[in-house]
Amino acid sequence: MRKLIVTAAAAAFLASSGAAFAAVKHTTGTVKSFDGTAMSLVLDNGSTFTLSKAFKDPGIMPGEKVRVSWDMSGKNKIAEAVKIMK
Repeated sequence: MRKLIVTAAAAAFLASSGAAFAAVKHTTGTVKSFDGTAMSLVLDNGSTFTLSKAFKDPGIMPGEKVRVSWDMSGKNKIAEAVKIMK
């Protein structure tokens, strides 16, 4: 019985650690283009992001340095937040 509990606890721990891999990622770069209507953002390094429905535009303009918090959805990078860097 004790072995079963330890095995179950180890399995639960390993299963929960998979959520850590789904953590939000961060990228910094300079804005090449931003389209609030199409909900897209392209950085000068070629990274392209689709903006989430909850996205709030902080006043993004081409040429500004930004920090993008994003996560993957299928093959698309979804920007959850964009912060203008000073």
